[in-house]
Amino acid sequence: MKFTNAEKLIVTMLADLHEKLEIDEVNTKLIKQAIYSNNTWALSWELPGIVGDPPEPTPPEVSLIVDILDMWSFIEEAHERFDATEKSALEAKADPFGKHVAFSGFDGNNESEYMSIANFLVKEMNRFTRFADRDLNSHCQVIDGYQRMLAKFLEIRPKLDGRGLSIDEMADVLNARRHSSF
Repeated sequence: MKFTNAEKLIVTMLADLHEKLEIDEVNTKLIKQAIYSNNTWALSWELPGIVGDPPEPTPPEVSLIVDILDMWSFIEEAHERFDATEKSALEAKADPFGKHVAFSGFDGNNESEYMSIANFLVKEMNRFTRFADRDLNSHCQVIDGYQRMLAKFLEIRPKLDGRGLSIDEMADVLNARRHSSF
């Protein structure tokens, strides 16, 4: 959902009025945060009855971040289930990426749009809650590596019905992070 600057002002003021009058039929905090952070696409997701049907298409950047967060959820959940021997095997197969297996976010300086989308999904919309208590600023650019990982993960994803990633599958996904010139 796209807003003009005037519409942003009007909607924000209406949300403020709702709060002052203690009308809590609508999540005004979410509405204001979506406007302030320029994540107005979230309103179609969270308020479909108000925004209208059908919702506007999801921006491609949002779809990308949802896919990346989904991928990292699978990676971390599988890694948590591995025993010490399996974790050692992963470290060897996916060096150096197999040692500290955790989603680190996006670069706040150079990937701020991606970081904003991830933060909004996790902290405002309560999606991918496993990442809720983390600082999602990686302090280094990661999107290219994540996209390479995602391409490999999406090949595997349809086979994961009812099961987690195996060590070999996870190693393949983690190793895809490495740029081909290395």
